[in-house]
Amino acid sequence: MATGWAGDGAVQDQIDATVKDAIQRARSQLPCGPGLSHCAECDAPIPDARRKALPGVRLCVTCQSELDREHSAQSGYNRRGSKDSQLR
Repeated sequence: MATGWAGDGAVQDQIDATVKDAIQRARSQLPCGPGLSHCAECDAPIPDARRKALPGVRLCVTCQSELDREHSAQSGYNRRGSKDSQLR
């Protein structure tokens, strides 16, 4: 049941738009183009299996793991979904 000027499906439309934006943002961050044979950060060789699995890969597993850890610490995304966690 909608209140005010919102239509009946307004909340679901907003949820769908948020999910669509998140998917688009994640896809835009995927590597593309030719991959590297050596890591762009530490110059370690990138195994053929990794380059085949991730076309456009630019980092070795160690450097990519470190980058992922840094990004997850800065994300600030509320995974619990409770109001209390939003206030902290």
